[in-house]
Amino acid sequence: MNTQIKKSKIANLGLALSILMALPFIMSASMKFRGGPEMMQGWNHFGWPEASLIKVGFMEALSIITYLIPQTAVLGAILLTGYLGGAIATHMRMQEGVALQALFGVMIWGALYMRDARLRDLIPFRKKLN
Repeated sequence: MNTQIKKSKIANLGLALSILMALPFIMSASMKFRGGPEMMQGWNHFGWPEASLIKVGFMEALSIITYLIPQTAVLGAILLTGYLGGAIATHMRMQEGVALQALFGVMIWGALYMRDARLRDLIPFRKKLN
């Protein structure tokens, strides 16, 4: 198989995974903007003040938009990693599981690695030498 075609397929797969990874964040941000009793109940469960709900939703939306734009995707991945770090800290404080948030972080960077040749050049995986 032609190397250029193989790289293109990897980049397309990375783009598809990036979009799939964006969907839960888009849904979460939109729920924060809409509010509602269920959202407030969950938000209060974590001990966050209600006034911070829109601000966190805005940061989440801004991070995911930045991640989906090819020219700013690395910055977006960094912002999403920070966002997920806050989510992990919040869940750990409540003694809840954090595997899903950690998996999202790995998937965000894995999808970006596949779609961005510059990142693959920066962090190359090498074949094992015999």
